[in-house]
Amino acid sequence: MAAEIVHVTSEEQLGQALKIRKEVFVEEQKVPAEEEIDEYDVVGANAHHILILDEGQAVATGRLIYYKAGTAKMQRIAVLKAYRSKGYGRILLLAMEELARELGLASSILDAQCQAEDFYAKLGYDVISSEPFYDAGILHVRMEKALS
Repeated sequence: MAAEIVHVTSEEQLGQALKIRKEVFVEEQKVPAEEEIDEYDVVGANAHHILILDEGQAVATGRLIYYKAGTAKMQRIAVLKAYRSKGYGRILLLAMEELARELGLASSILDAQCQAEDFYAKLGYDVISSEPFYDAGILHVRMEKALS
C-alpha cells in the first residue's frame, strides 16, 4: 500500500472527496443526498477535508470541523468498498488527528456508525453517548479521544 495523504485545497480535490462520499453514503447506505452535503463542503477555513490516494486514485476521505473550544469533530469518514480492511481508514483517521493537533485542538469527537464502533475503539476512542442514536437513518454512538 502506497497511501498518500492530501489536504484538500482545490475544488477538484473536493470533488474527489464528494464523489467518494456519494458512493459510500448515498449509493451504498441510502443516505439522502440533501442530508449528505452541507455548508461545510467547501474549501475554506471552517472545514478541513482530507483525501487518501492509492497510486493516484482517491480511495478515502474525511472532514474535520471545529466542534467547540479545543475540540475537533471528525465527520464524513468514508473508504471506497474495494479498499476497506486494507488500513486506509486507519491512515485517514490518524492523518485527521494529526491535523487537529496542528490546529491546536486537544480532543476529537465523532459520531460513529454502530457497525464501525470497534474500529474507532481500537484507535483509542471511547463511547460518550448514553445510548445509540439515529443520524440519517443509521444508528450511531458519539465517541471521544484526547489528542495530547
